[in-house]
Formats: sequence, C-alpha cells, structure tokens
Amino acid sequence: MNYKDTLLMPKTEFPMRGNLPNREPNQQQEWEEQNIYEKVQQRTEGRPLFVLHDGPPYANGDLHMGHALNKILKDFVVRYKSMAGYHAPYVPGWDTHGLPIEQALAKKKVNRKKMTVAEFRERCKEYALNQVDNQRSQFKRLGVRGDWDNPYITLDESYEAAQIEVFGEMAKKGYIYKGKKPVYWSPSSESALAEAEIEYHDKRSPSIYVAFDVKDGKGVLEGDEKFIIWTTTPWTIPANMAISLHPELNYVTVAANGAKYIIAEKLIDEVAEALEWNNPEIVKTYQGSELEHVVAQHPLYDRDSLITLGEHVTTDAGTGCVHTAPGHGEDDFWVGKQYGLEVLCPVDEKGYFTSEAPGYEGLFYDAANKDITEKLEETGALLNLTFIKHSYPHDWRTKKPTIFRATSQWFASIKDFREDILSEIREINWIPKWGETRLYNMVRDREDWCISRQRAWGVPIPVFYGEDNTPIITDETISHVSKLFREHGSNVWFEREAKDLLPEGFTSEHSPNGTFTKEEDIMDVWFDSGSSHQAVLKERGELDRPADVYLEGSDQYRGWFNSSLSTSVAITGKSPFKTILSHGFALDGEGRKMSKSMGNVVVPDKVMKQLGADILRLWVSSADYQADVRISDNILKQVSEVYRKIRNTFRFLLGNLHDFDPAKDTVATENLQEVDQYMLLRLQELTQKVRDGYDAYEYATIYHAIHNFCTIDLSAFYLDFAKDVLYIESQDNPRRRSIQTVYYEMLTSLTKMLSPILSHTADEVWKHIPGVEAESVQLTDMPEAKDVPNQDALKAKWDHFMNVRDDVLKALEEARNEKVIGKSLEAHVTLVPKDEQTKELLQSVDHLEQLLIVSGASISDEASDAKQYDHVDVAVKAHPGEKCQRCWVVTEELGQSEKHPDLCPRCASIVEEQYE
Repeated sequence: MNYKDTLLMPKTEFPMRGNLPNREPNQQQEWEEQNIYEKVQQRTEGRPLFVLHDGPPYANGDLHMGHALNKILKDFVVRYKSMAGYHAPYVPGWDTHGLPIEQALAKKKVNRKKMTVAEFRERCKEYALNQVDNQRSQFKRLGVRGDWDNPYITLDESYEAAQIEVFGEMAKKGYIYKGKKPVYWSPSSESALAEAEIEYHDKRSPSIYVAFDVKDGKGVLEGDEKFIIWTTTPWTIPANMAISLHPELNYVTVAANGAKYIIAEKLIDEVAEALEWNNPEIVKTYQGSELEHVVAQHPLYDRDSLITLGEHVTTDAGTGCVHTAPGHGEDDFWVGKQYGLEVLCPVDEKGYFTSEAPGYEGLFYDAANKDITEKLEETGALLNLTFIKHSYPHDWRTKKPTIFRATSQWFASIKDFREDILSEIREINWIPKWGETRLYNMVRDREDWCISRQRAWGVPIPVFYGEDNTPIITDETISHVSKLFREHGSNVWFEREAKDLLPEGFTSEHSPNGTFTKEEDIMDVWFDSGSSHQAVLKERGELDRPADVYLEGSDQYRGWFNSSLSTSVAITGKSPFKTILSHGFALDGEGRKMSKSMGNVVVPDKVMKQLGADILRLWVSSADYQADVRISDNILKQVSEVYRKIRNTFRFLLGNLHDFDPAKDTVATENLQEVDQYMLLRLQELTQKVRDGYDAYEYATIYHAIHNFCTIDLSAFYLDFAKDVLYIESQDNPRRRSIQTVYYEMLTSLTKMLSPILSHTADEVWKHIPGVEAESVQLTDMPEAKDVPNQDALKAKWDHFMNVRDDVLKALEEARNEKVIGKSLEAHVTLVPKDEQTKELLQSVDHLEQLLIVSGASISDEASDAKQYDHVDVAVKAHPGEKCQRCWVVTEELGQSEKHPDLCPRCASIVEEQYE
C-alpha cells in the first residue's frame, strides 16, 4: 500500500498564485453582472444611514498615486460600513470646470477665437466627459465599489441649478458683493485666483531701497528729509500713492552720507549696513503718529505720496516706511480706502503696463523692473539694488508667479459669518486632530473670498445689470435662472441675450427702459465643488446632509473642506460634515515628491498590470496614511510578500476543509479540544482588534494584526501542529472535526475582515468556502467578537503554554545547530518546570508532543543535561527508534503491526480501520 494515499491531504481548487492582473478584471466583470453595488444597497436598506461624501477629483488626465490612495481609503470606509450595520451608499463625483480643460483644448489646437463662447464651452464639456469616462474605468479597476452609472458631475444641469441656488441664498443674506480691490491675479491664466489656488515657490527678485523727498513737512519736518522705502517689486512703484508708518513706532531722522533720511529707529543698524552708511547720526526722533499727513514726492512722477498710518507695518524687514500702492496690495488697499487714495492699477489682465504708467506702457510687469530701477537711479532716488531669493505666490495650475491687481470682482464676505464657521469647526470630529487648528486658523484670518473668474469654462455668475449699472440679484431672477440651468444647462447663459434669461415681464427701477445686460464672469471652481452639499447631499434621495465623513488629501483644508464649510454655514448655519479625515501625499521610496523629470513616478495602472489592484489596496492599508506615505518597487515587494502569506493561509484553510460540511460536521464550542477553544479565543481577540481598527479608520492596525495572526498564531503554530491530526487521523475523528470547526470559523471571519481591503481576493476565497449561502462576501456582515466558555482561565493557561513553547523552540534550534537533531520530529524533549504552575500546566496538556511537534515529550523534576530558559529547563536528545512512514513520528514501537511493519501503532490502526 502507498501510505501517502491514506493521508487526508488538503484539496482545493483555490490557486496558490494570485495572478491578480489577469484574475481581477474577470472578478470585476462578475460584479458588474451581479449588480453587486445595487445588491449591497438592497440588503442594507433600512439600516442607519452612513454617508461618505466623495470630494470630486478633477476630470483631466490619468490617475496618479494620490488618486489611488484617496479612492481606496474611501472604499475601505464604505465597504466596512455596509458590513457593519449601516446603509452606506457611495456616489462618486467629478469636478469638470476650470482652466486646465481650457488649456488642454488649446494644446489640441482648438482655436477658441474662431467660435462663440457657447461653442467653445461645448467643446470643453465634451472633453471633460471623455475624461470622466477614462478616470471612471481606472477607479473601477482599483476595485472601488460605487454608483458608477450615476455619479455627480459638476457640469450636470441639476448640479449647476443647485449651485445657482446656493449663490442666490448667500446673496439674499447679504454675503455676496461686487467691489474693486486687489486680488491674487495670474497673468498666465488671465484670471483672478482664490487663496486656495495659490502655492509658494522660490523666486529671484530685485531688492531696492528708494528715497522719497519730503514735499510738505506739515510743520513737523524741515522739508529737506527723505523717506526710505524698501521693496522687492520695483514694478509697483508707478502705482505708489503713499508711504505707511506704524503709529506707535519711533522714527528718526538720520544724517548719513550727506543727506537726511527718515526710517524706523529699530532698523537703523540693518539699513546702515545695507546702504553702507558711515557713522549715521540721529538728528531727531518722532512717533509715527506725528508724521501722519506729511507729503512726500513720488520719485518718478509729478505726484504726491501721502504719509499714512497702518497697523500692518512691522520692523521684521525693510525700513519701517512701507511703500503703499492701493492697486497692488491688500493692506495697501485698506490704508488707501481709509485715506481716500486712488486705487491705481496700471497693469492689464495679461500683466502688461497700460497708459496709466507713462514711460512703461506695453512692458510686461516683471520685465519693467529693469527700466524702473534705471529711472530711479537716474533721478537719484535709488539708494541700493541687490537680488534676493524668496518665497513668492504662484498660480497652482500654471506654476507661474502671480501679482496683486485691483480689479472689479465678485466676493463672498466670509467675515460676515466667520464666527459661525469657527463655532462649527469646534463641533467637527477631526482626524488627525491637528486638522482642526489648521482650518480654524485659515478661517479666523479670512476676510473675503474672491469668487469671480475671467474665464469661459465654468458656471456663470447669475447677475444682471440695470441701465444704471446696478447689479440685480433677486429671488425671482435666481429662481428663474436656476430653472433654466436645470432644463438647458448653464450654456444657455451664453446662448441667449439678457432679456431672454430674465423672467417674462421682469422690470426694475434700475432699468426704466427695460434694457438689461448680464455678468460675463464665471464662478471660482471651488464654489462649484463647495456647493456639492446642496447639489448632491441635499438633492439625492439616498444621501443626506450633513455627511458623516469627508475624506481627502491634506491640501483640501484650503480647498474643498474650506469652500464646502463656507457655503454650507452661509446658507444653513451648519457644517456639511460631521468628521474630516485627511491623508498625506504619496511620495517615492526616498520620501521625495514624484515628478516625471526625476523619473520617480509610480503609476497605479502600471502597478495593477504588474501586481494587481489588491497589492495596491494592501499597500494603502499598511501605510500611516495620515502623514505622507512612501511607495516604491521595494515597498510593493514587501507588501506582495505579506499578500502571499495571507493568500497561502487562505489556501491552507480551504484545503483542509474540503471534506467539512459545516451543517453536520461543526463541533459545539464547549466540545472543542481545549487548544482549539484557545485558538477560537485568539480569533475573537483579532476580530475585536480589527473592528476597532476599522471604526477608528486605522487600517495599518488591521494590516499588522492580520499579518501577525497569519504568521505567528496560524502558520508558526496552529496550522503547523494540526497537520498531524488533519492529515493522519480518520476523517470523522473528533479531534480532526474540532480543528476543522475552528478553521472554518477562522476562514469565514478572515475573509469578511479582509473584504474591504483585499476586495478581489476575498470574493475569490468566498466562492471556495463550503456551505456559504451569500453569492458574495460583500453581502455578509462583519464578524463580531464572541465570548468563549471559561475564556479568562483558558487565555491565562494557554498564553502561559505559548511562553513555555517559545522556550522549547529555542532549545530545539540550539540542538539543531549542534547537530543533535535534524528536524524537530527527530527529538525527544525533557521539560523541567521552574514553578508549580508551569508543572501543572504541562501535566494538564493532552498530546504535548504533538503541540511541540516532537516525537516525545516528558516532564521531569530534573534533567542533568537540561539548558535553562525563562519558564522551563529543556533537555533535547534524539528520539530512539525509527520513523513511521505515514506520520513521520520517530518511535520504538515500529513493526508491532504485521500488516504494516513500517507504521507506528496509531497509523496502523487508522489504516486498518479506514482502508481494509
């Protein structure tokens, strides 16, 4: 007889190799055919609602690793919640307006000058929807489950209509106004920008000190003094209207190099060094407030430069005398408003000087720096010129420098309801906690939000103008425009004249002749996406406001988190979210930002084609995502090894359940072998840890807990020693069925617990589990930790046994190194307990040699050749006898069976009973 044929070896069709790149698309096709999203929603209908609201990615280009990180994290949340007692719909979305799409069309040689605005916008829409389709297929390839057939898209008619209603409600409350003031302006985009669209990069700029002659000292100054200003933007000198001083600072007249200069007293040393003054002498001291209304002479033009006072003046750098151009700076603007100064802005939308800057008309602002400094030097006003590298605001789309430029723009007055926003921020659950401080500080310092853009592709600002140029925004006009957009889309604004966009018979005191015009600007795209709480959460019946969670990258504190909170508090008084969960950025293995020029970009599509989406998903779960996360080939290789361990664990469990029918072979918990009860208890501990991890959005905890369980509890112990029972004993042996019962519980529990993370693998495993009824693991609930009979005593006893076992394993390893034994089954161990508790423990354990995977184990009060360890002294020797050809145990009882002389008595008995 071939004794191998009598072994109950594992049998399973579950493959050892994942082959995920080929297998996952088939799995996803099966989900499509099953309508798995709809089935999950039907199954959980009526449960408490849990809403994760998707922040819309921008519809342009293929997915990068940041997209993958974000969407996979969201999928973890939604999949878990739908298995944990909640009804958790997931509606994905896209942000589809804005400059990048206009730029993409320009690169495709679309000439917008040869078409109407409405025609160009149709091309933008077509491009955006193609991008949506492209990204949707890539998100689905990641295994992200959602209502992909019914996403929200910011260019949808219903979305735009709801956005108009948000604008109208804010206008109704007095939060929307039009005014001329300096805003971030991007010459490269030819548009105003919001603070959220600004990022800072180093820039090389000229640093100049300029003297302004005193023209009228107002009886305080002699008239022969000069004020010194310092600036890194010489191009703003033509727009200078004033010099600002701090009212409470001390200023001095300093005699140096044959002239008298006025600067802040605290900055004498810095200025003297910069201007190379020899022995400067203080002639007179004043308080800043004493110099108010003194008049200086503009160094380039026949124009006064008024001495004004402002709290914004500091002594951190410069001279304490601040060059003030109300058309090119926010602080300058407010000072100018206080003193009635002209808001001069002689730079056009492309960044070129206009005729309001004589001598420089037609020059690009940055190029004009050279001409202006040369003119200042010619007039004797330039005291010093150097160059510095400093952090400077750039357009986050074009990556080119911005300027402050006073233009007529539409604003949302955040300051009018800022305290309400700050109050709501305190009520939100922030993960990580520092997010609260970050957003609180942003809002606390915020005045107005510039919401108008001078572009074509976006939602129009729904404002009409009367014949006297008064803006008209009424409930009637907002309602009518919203209905038009809901029916025709926002392109109707550009297709029709103003009179055809107004309600029939509309009249206004501002247009006695019934003539109206319409606003040409569009809204900031952050107003678009920031209105999603109204356009999506409020309007879609399966969702609700506030959402339970907004989950985005940490850059969204200044973006979507901010704009959503602002618009929601403005119209409802409440936050649109209960919890903010933010993640860091995806970096390369060295912690560097990914860039094509550095060649360090890791592309999700490439990873999925090589390794599979589940490897990417497992990587996300392994990361401390609240900080920046690293990814590289080596990191993915390590994650793949963990995946292999988990997959092999599934395969082993499945293989050893091939003859197990849970309906009739399950052993009651109280009848399980004690070691099996202990392993069942270990499973409950894992289950609780995993559930806690999911509830706290701590996926790395789950990753490490399950990996350790598979590696330490199962592979190194339970699966290892159990082979001697599962393979060797007869099919219905009680010990064998006891182990299989626990294996089955472990298999179903682990599959469910890993389903949100390894979505494809979990469903693949589920198909092979005997006796399960649900067609997908996604249509089941998460396991809950259960009590095990006498669990406290059980845990104390068997935790102690595992410590003793560690001592034995060390002793076996030493004996192996010393060539006393080869494999552990060649050993006989003698254990000398160090205390009575350990002795009683070992005496109470059945099948001790099996649990230690040795051929013999004895307990003794002493052993002369024993080595000392923590809990027991251990003596290891080669077990006398020969190896059984069936179970490989070494025994002196071989040959007792005449029919089976190569078998030990145990195996001979099984073979004779089962096979003869």
